[in-house]
This record gives sequence, C-alpha cells and structure tokens, in this order.
Amino acid sequence: MNKKIERNYLEIKSIKELNDSRIFLDGYSIQFVEPADFQLNKFFYKSIGKNHQWVDRLVWNDKQWIEYTTNKNVKTYTIKKKDDFAGFFELIFHENQNEVEIAYLGLLEEYQNQKLGSYLLSSAIKESFLKKAKRVWVHTCSLDHKNALNNYIARGMKIFKKESISI
Repeated sequence: MNKKIERNYLEIKSIKELNDSRIFLDGYSIQFVEPADFQLNKFFYKSIGKNHQWVDRLVWNDKQWIEYTTNKNVKTYTIKKKDDFAGFFELIFHENQNEVEIAYLGLLEEYQNQKLGSYLLSSAIKESFLKKAKRVWVHTCSLDHKNALNNYIARGMKIFKKESISI
C-alpha cells in the first residue's frame, strides 16, 4: 500500500503564547504517573493508537516498555474522570536542547469530541514550561484525530516544518 501522509511539526516557545483552554472540567483531574507504570503507557498507546495507526511500539516487549517509561526524561500524565481513565500524555525532556517533546497525547474514544483534548494539551504545555523549557514541540499527522492539528494551533503552537511521507 502506498498512502501519502501529511506530517506537521509544531512548537510553542513561551507560556505567554499559550491560549489556555477555558473549559471547566467538573470531576476531571490530571495526574502525574508515579511510579512509572509501563502497563498504563502500553494500554493507552494500543487503545488510542489503534484508530490512528500508532504502530512503532507494537513490537516492543515488556523490557523495552519498562526501559522507556522509567527513563528519567520521560514523564507520563493521565486525565481521569473521577476514577476512570480518559486519556494521557507523555513528555520527553531533551535536556541538552532545554526543550520538551509532547511524544504522545490522546483520549480514549468515549472521551473524544468533548473539548477534553484542548484541556489535555493546555495541561501538557503548562507542565512542560514548569520545567523551564525554552521550547515545547510536537508532531502530528493526517492519521491523527481530525481535530489534532487545529487543537495544537488553537493553543498557540506554530507549524515550523511540514513534510509528506508515504507508507
């Protein structure tokens, strides 16, 4: 199969550029996952990624998952409605560049299209700048949720690179 995918790389360089989500989420909370729980990352990757062709990590064994999630530069956060998981994001701190990559961000299907994505992204950006990052970046593609790119732009992120790839 030869399918053309559009990939966009976006960045935000200051917390002042953030168009914070003004959504009030009664009963929702964002929580840092401590200690690291590779099963949780694996669950979200598979559950959310199945609709967006997230495939790179499907070949990982438990040892690879554990190595990734326990890396001191990888931080995982979840969004919950009361005690139920709704989604997650992973941040990778690139210390040498003093920047943070939003590696993965997503919501379980039953929580999509409720404006939670804007709240989740705002939280990821704010958490990144708490670490004194000079830049927060992410990449998204045409396989991701239909609102992903618009959400990144609406929060104040700017496209700095575009590419087309074939899979």
